Amino acid sequence: MSSSVQRKRIRKSPEARRAEIVATAARIALTEGLECVTLRRVAEELTVRPGLISHYFPSAEDLVAEAFSVAALGELDTLLPQERPDGTPAQYLARYFALSSGEAYDDISRLWINARHLSRYRPVLRDVVTRMELASDDRLEALILDGVARGEFRTDEARSAAIQILVVLDGLGAHANSDRTDRPAAVTRLALSTAERALALPHGTLDAPGATGALPLDFSPTEAAEAAVPRAAAQAAEAQAAEAQAAEAAASAQAAAPEAAASTAAAGA
Repeated sequence: MSSSVQRKRIRKSPEARRAEIVATAARIALTEGLECVTLRRVAEELTVRPGLISHYFPSAEDLVAEAFSVAALGELDTLLPQERPDGTPAQYLARYFALSSGEAYDDISRLWINARHLSRYRPVLRDVVTRMELASDDRLEALILDGVARGEFRTDEARSAAIQILVVLDGLGAHANSDRTDRPAAVTRLALSTAERALALPHGTLDAPGATGALPLDFSPTEAAEAAVPRAAAQAAEAQAAEAQAAEAAASAQAAAPEAAASTAAAGA
């Protein structure tokens, strides 16, 4: 009799398997680029057959778009959280800038560069990029409005201030693949200076010692993406339900049109 013990294969639930696929795709997107997110590449990472991946994502384009969505949502939730119970708006804004630099944020910058380029040819990805850009605008605007309400910031144009800050950060992030060792200090803190000017803060407020209070300053894009998987799945389900509802309403309207036309004609006769 053989003494070897055969391992029992654990069957994952569809929800758990899909989450695993998306988290793996997001990790590949962050470390290797969205072009490397293929059904075969994800299958290799998970040591499963490509057919299993295509069961959940028949189109590789949908998987690429969701990989980006999860990574971008993880960034947003970590850097600009909706709930801010542990500090003031000014501290969270200072933390945002503190985390928007370094190698970890370079991975995010590269991903955004990559996604914006590919979205020119991929409409599914383009829709997600647009949605995440608007979400970033909304989240930063909400933080600014909170600061205005508490008397920490002064501006009558919170949306404009948010967009100015994000545009500067995007511009600086476009150099994520370049050598920036000789960048002047004024350029390095250009986003900070923009925020301080737009929000009527004294120069140096947002990067002064202790500006972030006791807020944590650690950021892992891959861990943030993994944590965002359930929320991204819920958003995708809501979007699909809305599309189905809109399609059903359109079909009902189209079906009702001949009857309405007939009734009008009968009334005219």
